[in-house]
Amino acid sequence: MGRIEHIGDATLYLGDCLEILPTLGKVDAVVTSPPYGAIRSYGKSGSGPSESIEPISRLISLGGVCVWNCADQTINGSESGESFRQALTFMATGLRLHDTMIYLKNTVSYPDANRYLPAWEYMFVFSNGAPNHFNGIKDRPNKYAGAAVHGVRREQDGSMSRPSGMGNIIPDVGLRYNWWLLKPAATEEKVDHPARMPSALASGQIATWTDPGETILDPFMGSGTTGVACANLGRKFIGIEIEQRYFDIACRRIADAYKQPRLFEDEKPTPKPKPQSLFQEAAK
Repeated sequence: MGRIEHIGDATLYLGDCLEILPTLGKVDAVVTSPPYGAIRSYGKSGSGPSESIEPISRLISLGGVCVWNCADQTINGSESGESFRQALTFMATGLRLHDTMIYLKNTVSYPDANRYLPAWEYMFVFSNGAPNHFNGIKDRPNKYAGAAVHGVRREQDGSMSRPSGMGNIIPDVGLRYNWWLLKPAATEEKVDHPARMPSALASGQIATWTDPGETILDPFMGSGTTGVACANLGRKFIGIEIEQRYFDIACRRIADAYKQPRLFEDEKPTPKPKPQSLFQEAAK
């Protein structure tokens, strides 16, 4: 284990996550984007994502979740399938695959001549039992806003029944789908890291699955995007990063976040986003 830095409610470890994870206590959630095979060169290499799954799973408290943002490396012209293997490994530890979510991009990273253009990544949500929280974000414009709920639905035995909200007026905005169209990190502040997680991915998932004051872990911290989101949203943070230059960047970014006016103060609920179109927002 190398350095340990304490910044606000964040504790940052410089070192290999496989060595540090067994020394930690339980956490309420893990929000991370581990290396995707050899797609990027991150400098010093340590334990891979697959080796870290079991020790990560042991740290998730009952009702806690792990948000695992991942994608597959292309090898010999085809995908590695590592994302599926990682998902199955998480489930083999006893965690539930609670939600298979998609991070949809408005850009294409690696166009191939013999495949459709890849423009999304997984956001697997694993849970230790039923999740303690679901603060669903409601910013999707409803096509039929103002109309009354009507129609029928088909039951398991094939019979038809009326929906429970029959006659209720449809609001202007509804719950997001489980695919999120997000601005890529390259459109945000310039940071010397080859593959950053989008800020909206980290903040959206943290706001959804945790409450203020809870503890979030990122065992592949990188430049500290999850830690910045925790500082803004009033969550405690534990980050682990093996590469010193990225560790230093994370320390600076998280320290800067604590210097800014906080979105969270005195145990107030996490602010809800204003109604918006995901497509319109991502296109700005």
